[in-house]
Amino acid sequence: MTATGTGPGLVDAHHHVWDLSVRDQDWIRGDALAPLRRDFTLADLTPEAHSAGVTATVLVQTITVPEETPEFLALAAGSDLVAGVVGWTDLTAPDVVETLAGLRAGPGGEHLVGIRHQVQGEPDPRWLVRPEVLRGLSAVAEAGLVYDLVVQPRQLPAAVEAAQQLPGLTFVLDHLGKPPIASGEPAPWAQHIRNFAALPNTVCKLSGMVTEAHWDRWSVEDLRPYSDTVLDAFGPRRLMFGSDWPVCRLAATYAEVIAVARELVAGLSPAERHDVFTGTAVRTYGLSVAARPAQHQESPRA
Repeated sequence: MTATGTGPGLVDAHHHVWDLSVRDQDWIRGDALAPLRRDFTLADLTPEAHSAGVTATVLVQTITVPEETPEFLALAAGSDLVAGVVGWTDLTAPDVVETLAGLRAGPGGEHLVGIRHQVQGEPDPRWLVRPEVLRGLSAVAEAGLVYDLVVQPRQLPAAVEAAQQLPGLTFVLDHLGKPPIASGEPAPWAQHIRNFAALPNTVCKLSGMVTEAHWDRWSVEDLRPYSDTVLDAFGPRRLMFGSDWPVCRLAATYAEVIAVARELVAGLSPAERHDVFTGTAVRTYGLSVAARPAQHQESPRA
């Protein structure tokens, strides 16, 4: 089977870039992460993305420094690939409203679609429902942005509470909430996911799965129980594909990540697959994605 016609191509709703000569990525430590300890730029990603039929991406923050977000916005302004930026700002700062307004008004500010914080690194599992954090999240909603959640399963109950308290803010769960794929023990992650998905202002990214599995010996069937859980809980209209490039390279190539995602949703209808690979990201982030001829490419399943 081949994909033909016109319209936006595949949207990669989650990737990163970094330049170690500009700023260290202090999370890249140890032998296991050594393959990531080099520069990864849009020039590296673009040919891989285009060859896979990707026509638009969302660039996501990596570290919690204020300089990164304006740099990413300027990068997006000069790119024909990056359609949106999920940046960082200190949600607990008293001037968060003004900071967000300044980012929107600055160079490339029209590309700012969301905010993210490394909640997974916060020792307090209830960090998301601290009063000062909820105040910052309210400012994100008022700015017309969404909030990307990168959390561990133990932090999902607080994410549920935050989403309940802020029904006007869309929460996008990155990497399925980091399920324990390597251990093969979905509980209690699966119930937390269902509780989160029961709220209408929640969305989930089909991303980051290969690096939650055994990097050197994962299989599609290892991932399927977890992808099936989020498909059942959120439905295709609230699920979007993300590569998590270049982090995914620890376990799979860019092309392999896309192929695996296609296989995991192969049982959906064409319209539902369109939601996962294009529509949900465009709607959720309000992306301006030009209609382009779709590339001819082989489907992984007939």
